[in-house]
Amino acid sequence: MRSYLDFEKPVAELEAKVEELRAMGESGGAVAVGDEIGRLEVKAAAALKDLYSNLTPWQKTQVARHPMRPHCLDTIAGLITNFIPLAGDRKFGDDFAIVGGFGRFRGESVCVIGHEKGSDTESRLKHNFGMARPEGYRKAVRLMELADRFNIPLLMLVDTAGAYPGIGAEERGQAEAIARSTDACLGLSVPSVAVILGEGGSGGAIALATANRVLMMEHAIYSVISPEGAASILWRDTTKAQEAATKMKITAQDMVRFGVIDSIVPEPTGGAHRDPKAAIAATGAAIAKALDELKPLSRQAVLKERREKFLNMGRLTRPAV
Repeated sequence: MRSYLDFEKPVAELEAKVEELRAMGESGGAVAVGDEIGRLEVKAAAALKDLYSNLTPWQKTQVARHPMRPHCLDTIAGLITNFIPLAGDRKFGDDFAIVGGFGRFRGESVCVIGHEKGSDTESRLKHNFGMARPEGYRKAVRLMELADRFNIPLLMLVDTAGAYPGIGAEERGQAEAIARSTDACLGLSVPSVAVILGEGGSGGAIALATANRVLMMEHAIYSVISPEGAASILWRDTTKAQEAATKMKITAQDMVRFGVIDSIVPEPTGGAHRDPKAAIAATGAAIAKALDELKPLSRQAVLKERREKFLNMGRLTRPAV
């Protein structure tokens, strides 16, 4: 059963009418409903296309968080063959919020590391809603170093509201673990590609997304803090999250304009959750293009390009007089 967001109500009503007419036709309660069904389907498709071509930042936030949106494990299943997951940070334990391992992408060996949110109540609790603890980032560093040693490109799949802020995580060095993961990303001499699948939240995202190429799904978001968190800090009122989302410039279109990401991966009309297979295929095509661009570079050139990419974001250039 399809799950609709609040702003999708007009489309939901049209599609409900289509399903109602189909049921009538199958039960023999109507002589000819085919033409009406066709008319309503065209109307619903047009309404959906119009709606998704003009989404507000807050609406994009809702789409990025949609429970049926393809997550890390869905993407791995659709793109990676012979995937072998590895567990543990060799210091404390394993963190299921971060999935990592080795497999093949279009015949080539890759190391895949990503946040997994889970798809139902049980798996969401198991994966802690994609909010990693320190051992998750230390596991990521271990895999990055292993991939670098064997000259295997890295694919990072980012989808998290942020790193887990619990007491235990802080006691075990959450900030230090995030910093070391970010530093490990910068120090890689093998190509790395990051994809913001849904939410790219704060340092929890940066810890994996410091890559040679950063791609972002069309309706994903990338921010230093959640809109609700920003509203709480700025106005002490979480109901102003919609206003915060607009002011924070968190959409893929904002990110590419600011040069924070390299390209946008188009989603099917109605968002990735409407057609996960098509969304995953588009993601695969974008990843392949990015890796092909990096393949001719030497290890030293890969390292230098990545460092310059992120240093340039913080440099101020003096305008010509």
